[in-house]
Amino acid sequence: MTHKVTLIPGDGIGPEVTEATKRVLEATGIAFRWDLAYAGADVQDEFGTPLPAYVFESIRKNKVALKGPVTTPVGSGFRSVNVALRKGLDLYACLRPCKTYPGAPTLYKDVDIVVVRENTEDLYSGIEFEEGTPEAARLIELLLETKGEVVRKDSGFSIKSISDSCSRRIVRFAFDYARAHQRKKVTAVHKANIMKFSDGLFLAVAREVAKEYPDIEFEDRLVDNMTMQLVKRAQQFDVIVAPNLYGDIISDLCAGLVGGLGLAPGANLGDDMAVFEPTHGSAPKYAGKNKVNPMAMMLSGVMVLNHLGETEAADRLEKAIAEVIAEGKNVTYDMKTNIPNAQLVGTSQVADAVIEKLEKSSNT
Repeated sequence: MTHKVTLIPGDGIGPEVTEATKRVLEATGIAFRWDLAYAGADVQDEFGTPLPAYVFESIRKNKVALKGPVTTPVGSGFRSVNVALRKGLDLYACLRPCKTYPGAPTLYKDVDIVVVRENTEDLYSGIEFEEGTPEAARLIELLLETKGEVVRKDSGFSIKSISDSCSRRIVRFAFDYARAHQRKKVTAVHKANIMKFSDGLFLAVAREVAKEYPDIEFEDRLVDNMTMQLVKRAQQFDVIVAPNLYGDIISDLCAGLVGGLGLAPGANLGDDMAVFEPTHGSAPKYAGKNKVNPMAMMLSGVMVLNHLGETEAADRLEKAIAEVIAEGKNVTYDMKTNIPNAQLVGTSQVADAVIEKLEKSSNT
């Protein structure tokens, strides 16, 4: 069977890690028909937008996409392509596994956490009011009239909205994932002691949904305590479900526990569409230098294979990546170890090493 998949190289280091991942996926022996689609800063001038309409059309047609990182300007410029894709396709669940592999540069062992992040609302929903605008002034007046709150006139606003419906489906997704993958516990993260009507709603829904899954342990944690607990003893956590902002921050923290963003894959999932991408950004300063670690993108490729039902190929590819990490002899600069004869290699050479492992496994 040939799988048709939208392939979005991205910008910055995106094209390099995407090409490396494309090569290792094809080396598994699974047949792909790649539907190339371009997004990001590199197409802004040509299309007048970093996210052309045909990208959405391709994903809606193929139902599955593999996407390289895309640059998001800080403080100005266009809004995030990633956020626009998630909202436009209703990819409401962000799945970010964080797992330690022997040989990875980390002080932690036996970490195997899956972060389930709500993807469509919270402070990432894009509802903002710029300082000094008439809209911001009207909001300041409304807050004074309805809440008696005096807000400084030179304030900008980002609105945090959390709904019952979106909270319910993401928590249910987390429990369904836990049950399907023989996970034992779900931890809901919040700050409901302070934000009682947003995080408080998320927590109330999580507790309600948890009652439908008596076979899975449930707990909740305040987000500040959660970060401390993860650093102290990450092994106590299994599946973590969180609103958008907390899920983003916690997934980066968990990536640090297992060796860095170079080992952190991700998936954005809706009811009938999926976009897979690494957790890390586009690192424009390294673009074209054949330097960065492609393993997060490759591990996202493992997730693609599992999503397509190609579990045997997914297992072989993950095993090949794990063997390259364990040997430590063909890794990028961020994976440097004290292994004798270790070589610091480039992006494409890591792909070569993984492909060599795949070929050896096919011949045994």
